[in-house]
Amino acid sequence: MKNKALANIFYDIAAYLEMEGVAFKPRAYERAARSIGSLEEGIEEVYARGGLKALEDIPGVGASIAEKIEEFLKRGTIAYYESLKKKYPAAVGELAKLEGVGPKMALKLSRKLKIKNIADLEKAAKARKIRTLEGFGIKSEENILKGIEFLRKSRGKFLLGFLLPEIRGIEQGLAALKGVTHAMVAGSVRRKKETIRDIDIVAVSKHPAPVMEYFITMPEVTNVYAKGETKSAVRLRSGIDVDLRVVPPESFGAALNYFTGSKDHNVVLRGLALKKGYKLNEYGLFKGKRQIAGKTEEEVYKALGLCYIEPELRENTGEIEASFRQAQGRLPGLPKLIGYRDLKGDLQIQTDWTDGANSIREMALKARELGLKYIAITDHTKALAIAGGLDEKKLLRQIKEIDAVNKSLGGTPKVLKGAEVNILKDGSFDIKDEVLAKLDVVGIAVHSHFAMSRNDMTRRIIKAMQNPHADILFHPTGRLIQRRDAYDVDVDEIIREAKRTGTVLEIDAYPDRLDLHDAYVRKAIAQGVKLSIDSDAHAAQHLHYLELGIAQARRGWAGKKDIINTRPLREMLQLLKR
Repeated sequence: MKNKALANIFYDIAAYLEMEGVAFKPRAYERAARSIGSLEEGIEEVYARGGLKALEDIPGVGASIAEKIEEFLKRGTIAYYESLKKKYPAAVGELAKLEGVGPKMALKLSRKLKIKNIADLEKAAKARKIRTLEGFGIKSEENILKGIEFLRKSRGKFLLGFLLPEIRGIEQGLAALKGVTHAMVAGSVRRKKETIRDIDIVAVSKHPAPVMEYFITMPEVTNVYAKGETKSAVRLRSGIDVDLRVVPPESFGAALNYFTGSKDHNVVLRGLALKKGYKLNEYGLFKGKRQIAGKTEEEVYKALGLCYIEPELRENTGEIEASFRQAQGRLPGLPKLIGYRDLKGDLQIQTDWTDGANSIREMALKARELGLKYIAITDHTKALAIAGGLDEKKLLRQIKEIDAVNKSLGGTPKVLKGAEVNILKDGSFDIKDEVLAKLDVVGIAVHSHFAMSRNDMTRRIIKAMQNPHADILFHPTGRLIQRRDAYDVDVDEIIREAKRTGTVLEIDAYPDRLDLHDAYVRKAIAQGVKLSIDSDAHAAQHLHYLELGIAQARRGWAGKKDIINTRPLREMLQLLKR
């Protein structure tokens, strides 16, 4: 939790410095925040191990920022941060996080219209006061209202990827207790949904009392809603609610199935049970009072005449019908989904050459640790100035650096030369073709002019896909979950063009992107379009996000054959356009 709190402080400092027009420093604090937020260990543990020197070893953390971390760990706050906060109205930090506003705009709104919070901002926008300010207009006012509405819809939801380490820690803690034979997270977490509202855990123990006592006294718990013999409910410091159910061994499979859901999937299962003269609930599958299944999920599905259905598919979108056909030996059955260890490479990685926290070598070493055979370095290009994008000269210098890293690593993993090239408003690129021709992997992406009409945005992206150097369309719809809707684009037309041009569509695994949406993944597969799963890592620890991309692919019914970076390097490269 200290990592998260410290990262948030540094993000706020970056915003305040941006308001003041300070050059370079905002990006430095953002980079440090990103590194600290993705650390696998607590920042206090890093400091205890080696003091300021150990803090300075964190990518993006120099001597000045290290001293501020030390101050935070000793005092619980940072004087520099407190002095910046005093200079600006309290509302600025809140407003700056709203999509389409930004730090400088937030400051102007706060000072000119005396806005203290989001509610004040909404009132001002509805009263048409914002459009009269210099530098604003009707469109700005409309976008602010859209941003507020988007924020409202997102309340009460949490991004799974950012909470997953904490959730797994709780799951492992429960599983390690004496007398607990099984402990597994269920619900939307197990189905690997993009966002979750709460956490459900099912455990097996013949002695539930000590399990419940451990659960309600975990250090992460801030509030205990209920404590019972077999069920307890708490709230964590992160703000999310957790329910724990302890069941006997003979009911574990039924309970896990029931609490995993989805609701629609379970309704159909219970209907099938009734047609067979059974009753299905969280305690088991019953014929009268006699339990006929429930110890495992597999036996519950089998008793209903179905094959086992993977959790990611349980949304009542055809999986039950496919399972029934498969059980009868008919086609098409359930897809053989890509596995969580099937990826051999990662084709979108940013480094400290632009807005990443780690060096090329550090990213490669982390990839080696995770068993990856190849990675593509795809730093931003020059039109994305806010990220310090590379121009042609810098890209050529980076190519030489990658050659040196490959030589030092001995070829494992193989580091590929790439770029995340900006698609300009007219569909052209910000890097010359002759330099793109020197790269192994060219990813293309929209990073500007999001408000174009559906027709214009679609034509813009299609023109870019038609460039013979464009291999992969990164984060194809541009959405940022809980921050920004996808831009208005005809995804069906993009999928058809991907098939026609041989352009790969990406499943961006970063927790607030997960773009493509699983419904579009399924459409792409149906048309034979190839996909890649990439971490979009901006720090070494972000490579772990590949798991989320695999989950997204699985929810889109993708198999190993559908994803190009499940292939060995040579075979993968042959699937690229060039």
